[in-house]
Amino acid sequence: MVEFELPAFLTEEFIQLIPEHRRKTNELLAEGTIKAYSLSMDRSKLWVVMTATTEVDAMDQLLELPLTKYMTPEVSELAFHNSEEMALHFSLN
Repeated sequence: MVEFELPAFLTEEFIQLIPEHRRKTNELLAEGTIKAYSLSMDRSKLWVVMTATTEVDAMDQLLELPLTKYMTPEVSELAFHNSEEMALHFSLN
C-alpha cells in the first residue's frame, strides 16, 4: 500500500494534470495493477493498494501516474488486503 501526502497548495500545473492522472489510474485499475484508490475528504492524503513484487516495482508503476512527482509517497508492504469486491457472493441463479 502506498500513502501519498499531497501538497498543501495545488499549483495550476498540478490541477491541469488531474484528468490525465485519473485516466491512467483507471487504466491501472482495469489492468488489476491498482486494487484500491482512495482520497481523504480534506484532499491531503491519497492511498493506493496495488500489486507489485518489490517496493522498487511499486514505485516504477506509480511513476506512470502524472502526479506522483508532486507527492511524497510512503510504501508499506501488506500481508493481505480484504475488500467487499473480493468476497464471495451467494447467488440463487
